[in-house]
Amino acid sequence: MAAEVQQLETFVKEALQSGSSKSDIAKALEGAGWPGAQIANALDAFADAAFPVPVPKPRPSLSARDAFLYLVMFSTLYYGAWNLGSLLFSFIDRVFPDPTNRYYGGFFDIQRWSTAAVIIAFPVFFFMARYIGRQIDLNPFKRLSPARRWLTYLTLFVASAALLGDTTTLIFNLLGGDLTIRFLLKVLVVAVIAGSAFTYYLLDLRKEENE
Repeated sequence: MAAEVQQLETFVKEALQSGSSKSDIAKALEGAGWPGAQIANALDAFADAAFPVPVPKPRPSLSARDAFLYLVMFSTLYYGAWNLGSLLFSFIDRVFPDPTNRYYGGFFDIQRWSTAAVIIAFPVFFFMARYIGRQIDLNPFKRLSPARRWLTYLTLFVASAALLGDTTTLIFNLLGGDLTIRFLLKVLVVAVIAGSAFTYYLLDLRKEENE
């Protein structure tokens, strides 16, 4: 695959040097059977600059620093979201106890741990998100960081899986006639947390594509 990309970009570079326009190059490549996405990427690798030779654009690269920043940001998001859900679940269990389960001895330990995790995780997440946002404002090209894109799509996958499981559980209990306020509140908690993350990062990706 890498060899094909290199071959395609070499052809585009030589065609631009010969004076061919990008539209003519695209038509020639389409006629040869190249996929439209690969053609667009190859053409986009060179700037539309009035210069005797094709001017290559900078390419996003994966640096250890970027990987560290994004791993910290997304891991604190996951950790905080999980413990926020656990904390809200514990409140729901306390307010609407399960009559078949009389054991609530670990309630305060769960609540205390989840509260501590939320207090630590979300400030770190917002700090990292703000710091990374400032770096992107200074250099918008950083928005194309491979670490950011991979972890963003991973977050969308995790959120969509949570929403799918949440909806499946709701329908399963609905078909079984086992709907309680306690259960519905827990379903709502998962839907709000996962849905918020999914919506935010999906809109962020669309903003990136528009830019």
